[in-house]
Amino acid sequence: MNIPDSSGPSSSGSVAAAPVVRPKAKPMGPIPPGFGAVDGVLAIDGVPVTRLVEQAAKNGRDTPLFVYSAAMLTARVAGLRAALPERVAIHYAMKANPFPPLLALMGTLVDGLDIASGGELAMARAAGVEPSRISFAGPGKRDAELETAIAAGVTLNLESEAEAARALAIAERLGVVPRLAIRVNPDFDIKGSGMKMGGGAKQFGLDAERVPALARQIVDSGAEWRGFHIFAGSQALDAGALIETQARTLALAARLAREAGVAVPHLNLGGGFGIPYFSGDEALDVGRIGAALGGELAHLPDELRDTRFCVELGRWLVGEAGVYLTRIIERKESHGEVFLITDGGLHHQLAASGHFGTVVRRNYPLAIATRFAPRGAGEMEVASVVGCLCTPLDRLAEKCEFPIAKAGDLVAVFCAGAYGASASPASFLGQGPAGEMLV
Repeated sequence: MNIPDSSGPSSSGSVAAAPVVRPKAKPMGPIPPGFGAVDGVLAIDGVPVTRLVEQAAKNGRDTPLFVYSAAMLTARVAGLRAALPERVAIHYAMKANPFPPLLALMGTLVDGLDIASGGELAMARAAGVEPSRISFAGPGKRDAELETAIAAGVTLNLESEAEAARALAIAERLGVVPRLAIRVNPDFDIKGSGMKMGGGAKQFGLDAERVPALARQIVDSGAEWRGFHIFAGSQALDAGALIETQARTLALAARLAREAGVAVPHLNLGGGFGIPYFSGDEALDVGRIGAALGGELAHLPDELRDTRFCVELGRWLVGEAGVYLTRIIERKESHGEVFLITDGGLHHQLAASGHFGTVVRRNYPLAIATRFAPRGAGEMEVASVVGCLCTPLDRLAEKCEFPIAKAGDLVAVFCAGAYGASASPASFLGQGPAGEMLV
């Protein structure tokens, strides 16, 4: 006769359940300054997001919804103007966010617009931006795009000798004097930048040693010579690295002009200004960058004495002015973990899901928008915010500490003003685009 061991399973044959281990919280990025609360609800420019969602619903959109603050955009550009030397113009790289109302506003705030396709050219013109204020960069420009840009009077930032030959041939056929600059692939990049656009073998621009010959060819052709576009990287948060890059850019432009024997009417210094997305990130000190650039411009070499300068920025101008709002459909628990399942996801916020240029997934700044109280106020829990797609990649926040939320609450994803709606696979699984609103 077998006697059950009292230290094993119970006499009923059942096995004791394993204890539930609650996950530890992972850090989130910092919520950008400028957001407040009204009665515990996240507010944008003093308006509760619940009211904005109601307003969108009247137009048939509801959630998910991108909201962009016109006041924050205006203040951002004004702050940058105050920081930069007066001689330096501001260009908006519209690939960061081409939402038509936002684009029209930015067209009134900045000095120029930088595009990367014929489609963006059409959107820029629809927003009322004069072609003379537009420059067109990007590899692989089609002949039809070149023709439209040349006919309109857009500045082309040429990426190769072959593109220059095509542009000159098209201009001759049209009987138009083209406006041509050269995008230079510098022999350096921005140290610590999130995405390196220069240095070494790149599909972008012309290797620096080949630039003088092409510059002379453009001038000799009778085209309107517009100078250089030198873009070394993006999403840098180190002011020192950006200061060094700008100094090297000025030195490179002067050397190329000297070797080519041509003037430099215009120099696009690129951008690269980053914004804090993740825990530990700190805001970029643009005042320090502007002061250093002012010092450089006060002691320019002869080749750059009469040059006009600009910086080209996208995410730094618009990223922190946008919020993505998505509604919790269901609260679910699995093996001791809480999942807040929303009606949005990576199909609108590919970057926040960790699949837009990041190697290791980290958490963007998020909040339960309808329970927007100071951290530590009220009962908190560790939860993951996930989207509605049937893929484990659809995760907006992983194991973060939030106020206890339920179905119907709104989640806010911050830093959503750049590379959100237009840079995410909205058609994936037939979900369709999110609504967008400028307030």
